[in-house]
Amino acid sequence: MYDYIIIGAGSAGCVLANRLSEDPSVKVLLLEAGPRDRNPFIHMPAGLAKLVTAKRVNWDYVTAPEPQLNGRTLWWPRGKVLGGSSSINAMCYTRGVPSDYDGWAAQGAVGWDWASVLPYFKRNERNERGGDALHGNQGPLYVADLRYSNPLSHAFIQAGTQAGHAHNRDFNGAQQQGFGLYQVTQKNGARCSSAVAYLDPVRERHNLTIVTGAHVNRITFDGPAGARRANGVVFNSHGKSYHQPAAREVLLSGGALNSPQLLMLSGIGPAAQLRRHGIEVVTDASQVGENLQDHLDICTLQHATQRITYDRLSDAKVAFDYYLRGHRGAGSSNIAEAGAFVRSRFAPDERADIQLHFVPAMLDDHGRHRLAGDGYTVHACLLRPRSRGRLVLASGRAGDKIRIEANYLSDAEGFDLKMMVECAKLSRELLAQPAFDAYRGAPIFPARNDLDDAGLVEFIRAKAETIYHPIGTCRMGGDEASVVDPQLRVRGVEGLRVVDASVMPNLIGGNTNAPTMMIAERAADLISGRI
Repeated sequence: MYDYIIIGAGSAGCVLANRLSEDPSVKVLLLEAGPRDRNPFIHMPAGLAKLVTAKRVNWDYVTAPEPQLNGRTLWWPRGKVLGGSSSINAMCYTRGVPSDYDGWAAQGAVGWDWASVLPYFKRNERNERGGDALHGNQGPLYVADLRYSNPLSHAFIQAGTQAGHAHNRDFNGAQQQGFGLYQVTQKNGARCSSAVAYLDPVRERHNLTIVTGAHVNRITFDGPAGARRANGVVFNSHGKSYHQPAAREVLLSGGALNSPQLLMLSGIGPAAQLRRHGIEVVTDASQVGENLQDHLDICTLQHATQRITYDRLSDAKVAFDYYLRGHRGAGSSNIAEAGAFVRSRFAPDERADIQLHFVPAMLDDHGRHRLAGDGYTVHACLLRPRSRGRLVLASGRAGDKIRIEANYLSDAEGFDLKMMVECAKLSRELLAQPAFDAYRGAPIFPARNDLDDAGLVEFIRAKAETIYHPIGTCRMGGDEASVVDPQLRVRGVEGLRVVDASVMPNLIGGNTNAPTMMIAERAADLISGRI
């Protein structure tokens, strides 16, 4: 029998598997629905452009029609492979700012303030620049400067300074705001996913078992009503069904979509919804699947007059430079090389409220729609949206995808839409700076540079998409309505925790991969009784 069963080998699950199996007396089972991370495009950073259509390693989610986005359904890619979304993302390493975490603690997530989480960020990180008060240099996750960057990425940074913003060499330093190149989760020019960082070094541990292609159908419980305890999981693997007991705890690390769905399928969720699908109610937990938050993103695209973009790269040359010249050249690029954090005129506090990612290529519909010619793209997103969505069971069958109602731009005050217009205006302002004079062709999206606010609203409703940061659907808090307590224990049962981005009470100001791994680092100490 295993002591711990971890469901999901993504950004958080790989961390847990490593840290818990450090104790040789503990047996750990890690279950992953996807395959091994053998796809070569996973490990070559620029290969992420090829992963867009690689459905074998992608859950390939789609939202319900979004009322404020012209009824469009939005594509939500999520990693279905060892490493999870850290195996298919753009590798940008950002943490947010201290007040993001202090805000979590103020809402009842005691122990998740900045002073408490910073040591876990540092434990996780091996920054090639070295360690200091804010950075670690001994952790398993390699954080590096880009080996290769496009001239247009540097033009973007220059455009930012021309527009009056600061240059920032470290978005995770003392000051987040400004323009610069992202540091990335790479080791020697290759992707450093959570699987590479945490699983690869410990695969041979006798007390760690990793099973891929394992689809968990439900968590099982024993004990009387009111005192139920998670005692194992039922999963399918290679055409067979298994019930695997757990001696100590079941740890759910499926992510912001799969974790709440599995809770509901296991009887933990809104009672009326569960009964509607014939699921026995273990705990009536009304907040499971609620509090869904995501960063909505608007892309502004411009044609380039010079053929220096990534739109028409030779795959053969990229592969030759990368594999035969020591992981060099454009193959080591994360594509979204440069970015920025900007405080807008509407910011309610001192924090940046807009994040930018610059791509020296034309990126329409997540890169699934290829455009002719050459161009470049500015992504802009509102960092702390006020709109909230939810997840709803489509059926009581584990194989059916959950219904995603993101409810973008639905806040009663209209603040999110106002801020998305501000995002589009900022993008347009940056592309008009002298730094782009030598490259600037005709506008693509929007097709005109003179749109007023009403025109930008139409553009946003027609083109805005996710930038892949869903969180909050198993909210952590100190109140009884929260799904998990500050120790990440699921309320109403014993022996079950959720450890992934779904427990975040609110979005942080940045990309969510690094904070997810931090959560798992701290969770390992909570589970082991070290804190």
